[in-house]
Parts: sequence; structure tokens; C-alpha cells
Amino acid sequence: MPENAALSIARLTRVLEDFTRMHIRLPAERRLSFTTLSVLHTLAGDGPKRLTELAGSEQVTQSAITQMVTKLEREGLVERHPDPSDGRAVLVHVTAAGAAIVDGRRAERMARLSELADLLTEAERAAIAAALPALARMVDLHSVPGTAPGTDPGADTPRDSARR
Repeated sequence: MPENAALSIARLTRVLEDFTRMHIRLPAERRLSFTTLSVLHTLAGDGPKRLTELAGSEQVTQSAITQMVTKLEREGLVERHPDPSDGRAVLVHVTAAGAAIVDGRRAERMARLSELADLLTEAERAAIAAALPALARMVDLHSVPGTAPGTDPGADTPRDSARR
């Protein structure tokens, strides 16, 4: 993709990497591994998943996700329930305790980001606000199958449909 004067993909990549690293490390309560937190966030945000789905979304092996879920289950952060559509499979659900960790981390991040935003100029805050819809659209495009080059990027995303 060629760089254009309005958007440097290299700069966007670097800023997002730096911001993501900062954002991940903002919460100070209950230190958990990145993969553990990612599993909890995935289940809290997307709902119950099969182990194979979790392994794929978290980019780990089936064995690794099974070990992770077993550990989280022992800690009371997730539970396994039979999949109603296939009695041979299980769905992993986040528990109230697991969701509380996700919610607590989000609240802590929001508090710290609010403090940092207060240090920005009004123009900087407005620029971030203006960028949010485009960044959300990029997330949507990434999560929709068939959005590779040559497909219709203007098609509805799951979020668009859910908003109606």
C-alpha cells in the first residue's frame, strides 16, 4: 500500500504499537500474563467459545489453551459447560470473577487515560475523537472474513448490523 501525505502507515503502526504497549500495562491491579488477560477479555467481550476457537483467536496451540483454561477454571475465572449444539464439545464461559477482572482493568485504564487526556490540548483531544470512528472501522474490517484486497470494504460489518 503506498504511503500518502495524509496517512503514514509506518507512523500509524509505530504509534499504535507504542500506545498498545502502554495501554496493556496501565492497570496495576492483579498482574496476570498477557495470554491469560487476552482469554478473559475475549470471553467477556465475545461470549462463550470452544477451546478450538479460543486457540485460534489467541494464536496458541490447542494444548496451550487447554492448560490455560484449566488454570483459569481452578482460579474460578472461567467455567466449562456443554455446548448445546454439540454434546461432545464444551464452551468456555467467563465467570463473574473473571468478568470483574476485565471490568476492573477497563476502569483503571479509563481513569489513567482520562488523566493523560486532561494533559492534551483541546485540538489534540478533538483529533483523537475524530479518529475513533476510522479506527473502529479498521477493527471491524479486520474481523470480517473476506475483507482482503479485492473484496467490498463498504459492506456492512457485524457491528453495523448490530447497531440497527
